[in-house]
Amino acid sequence: MVNLLISFLRLFARLPLPWVRAAGTGLGWLLWHGAVKRRRIVLVNLQKCMPEWSDAQRADLAYRHFVAFGQSVMDRAWLWHAPEATVRQRLRWVGEVNALKAPGPLVMFAPHFVGLDAGGMAVSLDVPGPVAFIFSAQSSPEVEAWVRQGRERSGNVRPYFRHQGMRQILAGIKKGEPLHLSPDMDFGRSESIFVPFMGVEQAATVPSLSRLSKVVGARVVPVVTRMTAEGYDIEVHAPLADFPTADLVEDTARMNRLLADWVRTMPEQYYWVHKRLKTRPEGEAGFYRG
Repeated sequence: MVNLLISFLRLFARLPLPWVRAAGTGLGWLLWHGAVKRRRIVLVNLQKCMPEWSDAQRADLAYRHFVAFGQSVMDRAWLWHAPEATVRQRLRWVGEVNALKAPGPLVMFAPHFVGLDAGGMAVSLDVPGPVAFIFSAQSSPEVEAWVRQGRERSGNVRPYFRHQGMRQILAGIKKGEPLHLSPDMDFGRSESIFVPFMGVEQAATVPSLSRLSKVVGARVVPVVTRMTAEGYDIEVHAPLADFPTADLVEDTARMNRLLADWVRTMPEQYYWVHKRLKTRPEGEAGFYRG
């Protein structure tokens, strides 16, 4: 079944982008109606992070998120299998691009928007490397092989996995490997600290952006990927000034404030299907129960 799905996606690699996006809209519609548990996770996330919105507004946003998510899934067909010229044509760099090519250790802050893989592809194609990425292993060996082949197709990717720890990653940064880092996840109490995120005062957040950049003396450059009708814009922001500091908590809260600003510009594109708020302070009930 998995191999059949992969073969199906490969058929879309050479189709015009509007056709691929139309198929992605259909996939999003199916997921909205069929993935009931994920739909509830999205609605809980939106209720907590956007309490000022009405239920109707949040439901509409949740549906648009499933559409964007479905489109990003179908876009992997051309990202991973179309000719490189096609991929480059649909990935547009904007902003402070030269900040990625300046000398010295570099950590890219790349939040979990639906275009994360597209942004990663652009980075691996154009940023001098090899570029380090931290991946999570897939549950299916067939899917793992396909995903790795797609993500590493440029030949400029240095893959690391979370279970391997940070020592190899730090050594790579010190040797000149830029790191593409997506720390806006909830990896449990042992790896997180509690800082505000949007409407939630206590959101378990991995403080690795501050911690890693401080250890290796790296500049931090935000790289935010935005889905557009033509493909994706890879928005490079200026390096963060006065970051990191001696205050790990404030650094991590600052990261979440920046992320919240970007989320508000394209709320349907943030990765709401993840249980971003699953870890709660001691004694507080979980948000996703019931």
